[in-house]
Amino acid sequence: MRDLITVGDILVQQGIDVPRCLLLPTEINLNGWAAINGTRSTFEKTIDEEGWTFFFMAGEIQATVFGFDKQAALRTALKRLIADVKSQHCNSIEITGVVGKSFLRIPYVSVSAHARNLQKDRLFSGSNPPLPSLTHPN
Repeated sequence: MRDLITVGDILVQQGIDVPRCLLLPTEINLNGWAAINGTRSTFEKTIDEEGWTFFFMAGEIQATVFGFDKQAALRTALKRLIADVKSQHCNSIEITGVVGKSFLRIPYVSVSAHARNLQKDRLFSGSNPPLPSLTHPN
């Protein structure tokens, strides 16, 4: 049985604009995010040929979840990572590590990733609308 997510997976938020040559899988079962088929290098080459940019955000993000059900722990960790990616105004995520261990005989899974952003322009614009200003008008 294949794990929910594995190292090297690229997940893209469903409903964003993508190059015409890039067909996202129709089955979305990762909280509205679809896993890209194929390798990262093939994916990046395809979008580059179409004139798109796949931004890499510095700083690895990580989520650790304790639980006896590995798939449930992976889903929870992924939800946490997606929330972090959305807060960075990005629409993609690249999984860089999935580690299962135990602490005092309680199993846990730790998932690390990098936020990515797929867009048509070469200048980063973020996929989500900007956050409202925290200052109050006088």
